[in-house]
Amino acid sequence: MERLPGFRDFFPEPLPPSEVWSAEARQAIFAAWRRVARRYGFREYDGPPLEALELYTAKSGDEIVHQLYHFTDKGERAVALRPEMTPTLARMAAARERGYRKPLKWFAIPQLFRYERQQKGRLREHFQFNADILGESDRAADAELIALLIDALREVGLGVDDFVIRLSSRDAWREFFQAHCPGSAREYDFFQVVDKLGREKPEASAAALRELGTSLEAVRSFIAEGRATPELQGILDNLTARGLGAFVEVDYAVVRGLAYYTGPVYEAFDRRGEFRAIAGGGRYDQLVKLMSGGKVDLPSLGFGLGDVVLTELLRQRGKLPPAPPPAEVFCLVEDEGLRGETLALIQRLREGGCGVEYGLTPMRADKQFKRACESGARFTVKVERQESGGCQARVRDLRTRAESVVAMDAVAQWLSEGGQSL
Repeated sequence: MERLPGFRDFFPEPLPPSEVWSAEARQAIFAAWRRVARRYGFREYDGPPLEALELYTAKSGDEIVHQLYHFTDKGERAVALRPEMTPTLARMAAARERGYRKPLKWFAIPQLFRYERQQKGRLREHFQFNADILGESDRAADAELIALLIDALREVGLGVDDFVIRLSSRDAWREFFQAHCPGSAREYDFFQVVDKLGREKPEASAAALRELGTSLEAVRSFIAEGRATPELQGILDNLTARGLGAFVEVDYAVVRGLAYYTGPVYEAFDRRGEFRAIAGGGRYDQLVKLMSGGKVDLPSLGFGLGDVVLTELLRQRGKLPPAPPPAEVFCLVEDEGLRGETLALIQRLREGGCGVEYGLTPMRADKQFKRACESGARFTVKVERQESGGCQARVRDLRTRAESVVAMDAVAQWLSEGGQSL
């Protein structure tokens, strides 16, 4: 049996031949995201991977259906695997926002699904770091989220030479559209054309823009000018005050294709331009109101940082986090008569938070030691019988090859102190 196209298996290290997705690397990236989110005061949430299809069509229209994994369930409900997290967040916030102080600062790491053509950096499933602020209209919140995104990328080892945040404004583009296409109601179509400029042939973009009442030359001129609006300048000043100004630049080529964005928008790219966008986000001040049928109105903003492009970038730059050893200690059982005492010690060490491996069945001492070395454990521990009839532990540091004899009830403390003599 083969896995479905566009899906991944995550193997433990060492990876089998031809496999590239490491479960340990994924967990290290998730842990980095959680550390940064909590440093910024964000709380974690989650929602169901299966939602009513209407949750997505209400936001994006029926045209999104062909991009989704959707079906009719046994209760005759039209449902879909979640393609993004923002609609779920909006639904949850609209239903329970009265129970929380504003602004809400929430994050999640969901697995998302889209039935679409596979390409470099885009599969049919991925994990994503979502961070959102709801209930705050001041542009300081936009700067806060961009700073969080920058630090989430720095936390996994990327620096100013590796990535850049390209900042733009839907408001600025809306003013452009109204000035160049007066009276037109096809603003969303215009945003779609601009969003695809780098992926479509120039003649196709030019034809689409002429139909909308403007020209490719006018659009390119606006992008090239790149003058920050007052709202964008405020965000840039905020980030510069934090010492993060070098990570951000104004780039009106970024417009974000999703219909619900309303203000500042941005995307993160690798500096060399070898990958598609690493992350993207912006303001969506009307979405909660839309999802609640007008009952709840919360200005909102957020970003999504996917694991596929990020992992590929880290792999290419040699910055994937190394896999930690499965256990810090390997217990040797060279005397089967002491297996019971060894198991008791193993249990005490594990209850104290220490990772411990050992041979489940009897095997030669040299084979056990070889397994200990191959496991990546730092210490071996062997229970020995004393002349008095009691037991002691012989602990060996596999890095330094130094050995120490430690009392059975002191092994945990000795290991926690890194092998320092008591």
